[in-house]
Amino acid sequence: MHRFFAPDVAAPGDLIALPPGEATHLTRVLRLGVGAAIVVFDGRGRQFGGTIETLKPEVRVRAGEPVAAAPEPRVRLTLVQAVLKGDGMDGVVRDAVMLGAAVVQPVVTARAEVALAALRRGPRAERWRRIALASVKQCGRAVVPDVAEPIALDAALAGVTADLRIMLVEPGADAGETQTLASLREGPAPASAALLVGPEGGWTVADLAAARRCGWTALRLGGRTLRAESVAIVAISGLWGEWGEM
Repeated sequence: MHRFFAPDVAAPGDLIALPPGEATHLTRVLRLGVGAAIVVFDGRGRQFGGTIETLKPEVRVRAGEPVAAAPEPRVRLTLVQAVLKGDGMDGVVRDAVMLGAAVVQPVVTARAEVALAALRRGPRAERWRRIALASVKQCGRAVVPDVAEPIALDAALAGVTADLRIMLVEPGADAGETQTLASLREGPAPASAALLVGPEGGWTVADLAAARRCGWTALRLGGRTLRAESVAIVAISGLWGEWGEM
């Protein structure tokens, strides 16, 4: 059954209008008609069956009984991802949301190939939010993660809070004391975690030093160097495996 984002839905019996983008997809792409059964979710965890009541001047849906959504991870995970070149971030956002990330925080690092000012002027953050919503609809979640505005690395190191803050480092990086995924098995899973993933060119010495000063834990995934587009997904999958989220 087709799923649609309806932020105003709150309870069975509500008659709500779909946002313009969702309405266009329903009418022009899927060509659904009055009386069709769909599912609507509010982006905050609530989901309901629904029936289309009108198509014009707005697409209005009558909410039915609650419908179970895909479970959210017990660990609230923030992915702090260095902005990648081209459309590399698109896939990272899509797959991180599919795996259950609660927040995606893009950051600009010393070796990034795009300037922070250019990102803030352009439409990329809004594009990533659309990708996040599409991923939520595909994977069955009813929570739409927050895709934040890009910030500088220093701001992220100091400002992102979590019970456990992890900075992934390359196999050959001089990051001082590092941990592995296996070392995270000791003790219970944290209530929240932040995962910091670097750019294609890797971290600079200054980046690593700044992270240590701010209390981030350096972690290596293994002895192989992974593509920048793959690191976050491998790491999240590994963390979920260690914390019993898979």
